[in-house]
Amino acid sequence: MASSSSSVSSTSVSPMLLVSVLATISVVAFAGNLNQDFDITWGDGRAKILNNGDLLTLSLDKSSGSGFQSKNEYLFGKIDMQLKLVSGNSAGTVTAYYLSSQGTTHDEIDFEFLGNLTGDPYILHTNVFSQGKGNREQQFHLWFDPTADFHTYSILWNPQRIIFSVDGTPIREFKNSEAIGVPFPKNQPMRIYSSLWNADDWATRGGLIKTDWANAPFTASYQKFNADACTWSSGTSSCSSQTTSSTSNNSAGWLSQELDSTSQDKMKWAQDNYMIYNYCTDAKRFPQGLPAECTNTNISYNAMKL
Repeated sequence: MASSSSSVSSTSVSPMLLVSVLATISVVAFAGNLNQDFDITWGDGRAKILNNGDLLTLSLDKSSGSGFQSKNEYLFGKIDMQLKLVSGNSAGTVTAYYLSSQGTTHDEIDFEFLGNLTGDPYILHTNVFSQGKGNREQQFHLWFDPTADFHTYSILWNPQRIIFSVDGTPIREFKNSEAIGVPFPKNQPMRIYSSLWNADDWATRGGLIKTDWANAPFTASYQKFNADACTWSSGTSSCSSQTTSSTSNNSAGWLSQELDSTSQDKMKWAQDNYMIYNYCTDAKRFPQGLPAECTNTNISYNAMKL
């Protein structure tokens, strides 16, 4: 589960209201000024918004990390952000970037980037929480150096599926398996959070490699945020009072988007070549049987074990 020092109240959305929202969907899309989109929530000056709102940086030193959250909450959408991760010896550090509601039955969609020793690859850790239950980890190495330049990390979230993508290449799909009794994140609006923090008790080789504070401050950078999404405020969706014209001209194509054959091939390539852990193939972890959704279509192409 990603870490954050901020909190907002949890909100539930009734099924009838959800139907109303989806029937009258309209999209709020923007690639805005980061000052307008995010609030720095902790870090005592270690987080900064620079270049007239075009760049946001988080930093970590021995005293503290830092973090931010979105001003808006979202109920479905396609969220893009470009990140450049901590360079050099990043062992022990975690850069978390995720969507989350709050409370004991919260929903959450995670990207977490686990640092490593210089020259060793980052681990991209993904997870999905629904109704407070997570433990759905898939982990990847990347096919590029994520510290050398900015790369786009995307979450597409609609009522049927969640798709994680990197530079437009899907790496993971979590499908709605409510038909077999698995809760799916669809009733709780979520904010975007990000934090850079010290997790050397577990992050790198199970905590064997500790953070080298001689390399501090550690810095992660963010730019080119875009939300093609429905915002949620005071119990109302920005989409619910609009007409269906947006769906008829496909401006809300993400609402029903699924992976076509080309995208499925790209995901298979990413999983076959770069996946290093998949909970759906970890029989040792689940001796009583794999989670129910793993019998559906969330199981990876690549049957990796611990």
